[in-house]
Amino acid sequence: MLKNSLSAAEVHKQYSEGISAFRRQIADTALRQKFTQEVDIFMRACALGVWNSDGAPVTPRHVEYYNAIYTKGNPVPSVLFWELSTAVSEYPSFKPPACFVRMRACDKVAGGTLSRRFIDLMTLMLLLFAAVDGVVSEEEAGFVNQCADTLSALCVRDGLSGGKAPLDAKDFVSQRPQTDSAAPAAAAAGGAQAQSQPAEEAEPAPSLEELLAELDSLCGLEKVKADVKSLINLVKVRKLRQEHGLPVPPMSLHLVFMGNPGTGKTTVARLLAKIYHAIGVLSKGQLVEVDRSGLVAGFVGQTAIKTNEVIQKALGGVLFIDEAYALANQDAPNDFGREAIEALLKGMEDHRADLIVIVAGYTELMGGFIHANPGLESRFNKYFYFEDYNGGQLMEIFRSMCGKNGYTLDEEALSYAGTYFSELYENRDENFGNARDVRNVFERAVARQSDRVAGLESPGKEDLMSLTRADLAEEDKPGEES
Repeated sequence: MLKNSLSAAEVHKQYSEGISAFRRQIADTALRQKFTQEVDIFMRACALGVWNSDGAPVTPRHVEYYNAIYTKGNPVPSVLFWELSTAVSEYPSFKPPACFVRMRACDKVAGGTLSRRFIDLMTLMLLLFAAVDGVVSEEEAGFVNQCADTLSALCVRDGLSGGKAPLDAKDFVSQRPQTDSAAPAAAAAGGAQAQSQPAEEAEPAPSLEELLAELDSLCGLEKVKADVKSLINLVKVRKLRQEHGLPVPPMSLHLVFMGNPGTGKTTVARLLAKIYHAIGVLSKGQLVEVDRSGLVAGFVGQTAIKTNEVIQKALGGVLFIDEAYALANQDAPNDFGREAIEALLKGMEDHRADLIVIVAGYTELMGGFIHANPGLESRFNKYFYFEDYNGGQLMEIFRSMCGKNGYTLDEEALSYAGTYFSELYENRDENFGNARDVRNVFERAVARQSDRVAGLESPGKEDLMSLTRADLAEEDKPGEES
């Protein structure tokens, strides 16, 4: 057996547990049945793609792995060596499973994240298949990321929340050992390539002044802006005290962002990561954004691994955990979210010099999260509150979106939009999405404008840019049920 590879029995166990855990999260009965029928066939096809991308010859171990890809109640594969070799060499291309269409439809209706979690599950399983020979090659990791990007693009197209999956297959690449004779040749080739291809110049990092100007340009958030600047001053004075040999009391820079969706929490977190880098607190200044699905796995023993992978990715920057309260499920004491919290706290302690964690979520729920573990209370003692945008601020955000995307509003459209957003704010309820609602209005208006302009015989530049009252108007008023 290869040193770093799992046995076929271990592969089957991990695969079956992962699929079963995901299936239990599917509330829709019809979707659950469809998923059960399709998932093994889909994953086996993905295994063919992973092995095809690598270009390495098929071995008996590939056959063992392939025949281990099944769940209880589904047919058990019994592929032969020559059959698998042919299937791998003739792999056509990646194709999303039919059940993924229904997942996205369910997410769109219920505001869920099932389709995003499926992408995460698929990534983990494909990495499991890639490690058949004990390593994950660049080509295999590239194929896995392409599959994940394809599914993520479908989610984006359907307007589902979330971005690219936090799990990057490239982080798992491990090179095969070279023979003594091959190593010098590879080094020589690398040296020749380095000489023939000059390195690209890195884009200069923005200055602190530029970042603060960007912060000031954000709509509203006056209290948050003041809190950020106060925090920057605190850090700068601490560094000055250190330089002068003065004592510096312990201080945690980890933060709690409280507020409703669409209030700019992620935007401010991204700016803070860059600001911390600009003043020398962080070595890189990147933002890694995850939610519960990016930290918690569906089977025993994998949550800590998954959380640590995300922490490694965030080192030198900020780890932003949205809807963090979902990790502390008080109704399920054995929930894997607690394992993620423990792994997170350990990572924060081990990397306290070069990692900042920001947790975010609804104000009324974040208190329960912080008090769920004494370690959280001691590390998160700075709170930023993000207020809802009022009608005027929503209108300002809308006008900014129009301007940045090359659209204009006539007087009638401006008047209608101003009234619309005022009513949207005044009639807000628990589903109020702040800037997200503004983006939805903008995207619907652009779609209506496209339908209207497409019917014109020879539309000019002004026609292509103009948004009218008819483009903005909806049958339902803000706050009313359709």
